[in-house]
Amino acid sequence: MASSTPSNSTLPPAALQASRAALSAALADQEASASITDAPESTEPGEIQEVEVDMQKQAEQIRTVFSDPNNFNVKHPLFSAWTLWFDSPSTKGRNLPQTPISAFPQTPLPQTPGAAAAQGWMEDIKRVINFDSVEEFWGLYNNIIPPSQLPQKANYYLFKEGIIPAWEDEANKHGGKWSIQLPKDKNRANVDKMWLFTMLAAIGETFDPSPSNNASDSLITGVIVSTRPQFYRLSIWTRLAPSTDDDPKLRQRIESVGRHFKIQVLGYQENARLAGPLATEVEFQSHKDSERKGKSVRKIIV
Repeated sequence: MASSTPSNSTLPPAALQASRAALSAALADQEASASITDAPESTEPGEIQEVEVDMQKQAEQIRTVFSDPNNFNVKHPLFSAWTLWFDSPSTKGRNLPQTPISAFPQTPLPQTPGAAAAQGWMEDIKRVINFDSVEEFWGLYNNIIPPSQLPQKANYYLFKEGIIPAWEDEANKHGGKWSIQLPKDKNRANVDKMWLFTMLAAIGETFDPSPSNNASDSLITGVIVSTRPQFYRLSIWTRLAPSTDDDPKLRQRIESVGRHFKIQVLGYQENARLAGPLATEVEFQSHKDSERKGKSVRKIIV
């Protein structure tokens, strides 16, 4: 059966990967359901018997999150489970409306090293929902407000389950972030697509493909989109950050994340210069350096 993905799709390879993986898995599930156990008893050992499959009947039995959100039976797991968090000045001191079916209680205070410094902030950030499948991701994405329509100073945080979007979390405290700042007036029409592609690359593990079955081997802990009065900011948080030039392998991995973000996800040319009024290049900074406000800090730029 041929793929139904359009040949002229405008999605970059990083964004297409999750959808293609889901399609391939769905086709494999359909083929597996055509079992030879339905063959007549007269079949001799070793003989292959053709089996007619009622594809229409099979199609009618498939329930997806789009047609039946409570009882869908097609679910394609992601490598990691993820949690979406949200905060905005308009929601401070209030509970957000809960997402149907998978609603969470109010976010507890984080129990992480050095969390006291972040507790005041964590009281206002809300955990919206977690998910671990392609279908649940699209169900979530199709029911949340896109970044271009968020109020000023609002943020979406998409982090691997169990990781709090704070520097103090154990998974983040030795890391850093790739980020790009984009003027609102020039990017209002593009930011929603950029955020979608960034999320797809994150949940598809294409920023830093894990070398093993252990999710903690991947550098990526989460991605963020922030809206400000005059610009948008997209960020990718990493578990580690190169501290010196004596760590070439880690620096190479970090730089490959940034190049993938700039070229494959955001769609810029490798040698494009992006800095300008309110705009930055695609830049990496460790969280420790980010704390040194007003001081000279080291940045990696791709």
